[in-house]
Amino acid sequence: MRDFAAVDVSVRVDETRPAQLAPGSESSHPMEWSLRPAEPSDVEVIAELRAAVMRPDLERLGRFDGHRVRQRLRDSFSPHTSVIVVDGAFAGSVTLRPAEDGWWLEHFYLLPSLHGRGLGSAVLRSLLARTDSDGIRVRLNVLQGSAAQRLYERHGFTVEDQDPVDVFMVRRPGGGSRPGHSPVAGGAV
Repeated sequence: MRDFAAVDVSVRVDETRPAQLAPGSESSHPMEWSLRPAEPSDVEVIAELRAAVMRPDLERLGRFDGHRVRQRLRDSFSPHTSVIVVDGAFAGSVTLRPAEDGWWLEHFYLLPSLHGRGLGSAVLRSLLARTDSDGIRVRLNVLQGSAAQRLYERHGFTVEDQDPVDVFMVRRPGGGSRPGHSPVAGGAV
């Protein structure tokens, strides 16, 4: 299995990618994005974003604890984490962590103002193209009832198991999009 450390998973900072916006979104011009390796100084901003993004689902599940949600990110911060950059500014994070049986996609968070604009699909397509080229499966878990589950299903993830809080999903190499669920068209990602 190839080592996808954050530097290897990332698009070089000088190499940006367009993300086509979803139909009906606020702007009609493509959004340029890039990934860069996360640094220890990024931990707190990612922890705050995690708390903001996960809060509605965790509250719905009766499990929100502001300290705990931030601390779990701090405790699991990985050298395989990348920061998503849009227009030169922090826009989110994503981790693609190696495991014995493939990769784990974790800590994929975008600023709420960027949700529904095609950025998540563009980043996910880029990462999955790299794992597909190595023929390795990707796993993740998402909170029950989270809208993010639909994003992952559009990109070929299927439910492997679930419990009252989490849905565990897997995508086999070349899983691609499900028929009738094509991701938002993007640039060369």
